[in-house]
Amino acid sequence: MARSKTSKQWLKEHFDDVYVRRSREEGYRSRASFKLLEMQQQDGLIHPGMTVLDLGAAPGGWSQVASSLVGDKGRVIASDILPVDSLPGVEFLQGDFTEPQVLEELLAMLKEDLADLVISDMAPNMSGMKDIDLPRVMYLAELALDLARTVLKPGGGILLKVFHGEGYEVLQGELKSSFSSVKVRKPKASRARSSEIYLLAAGFRGLN
Repeated sequence: MARSKTSKQWLKEHFDDVYVRRSREEGYRSRASFKLLEMQQQDGLIHPGMTVLDLGAAPGGWSQVASSLVGDKGRVIASDILPVDSLPGVEFLQGDFTEPQVLEELLAMLKEDLADLVISDMAPNMSGMKDIDLPRVMYLAELALDLARTVLKPGGGILLKVFHGEGYEVLQGELKSSFSSVKVRKPKASRARSSEIYLLAAGFRGLN
């Protein structure tokens, strides 16, 4: 079956992408690894010994980076509805964390620990229609924030992928009500045509 002009353009962009090439050369699971590496360099959000929860982890690019940064004394717990091939130092749970049984399993994996950081690069299957995609992205971000409020230590942080548009300011306000600082990040590894940005909130105040 002949490929559409759009799919051919995407394939050319993908294979010409410097971060795709670097991910293959440097052994990372995906080009998304470089987004987290860049934000790590800028903000130093992950430290040795931390417990990090990675939501929407497939194919494992962020978990791979986080595991290397937390070291042997840290923990990375990852979850996705899709399978993820095993990664050294990463505990993985397949399932939808919004379902009670999966959430219970996730909390059981944490045991008595609370997380230092929740990271989420989650995105729905994109339709290309902003009116459909934007609410889906913001909904996933809200779900990640809800979970973070349950599992974070006081002083902990969260890194969320969001899009500019309806619901963005509301979400930003929610973060400001629960965290002492909120920063906006747009890594160079994000494709220029993408409207995705990242919100990095630190200093979790705990549940009111």
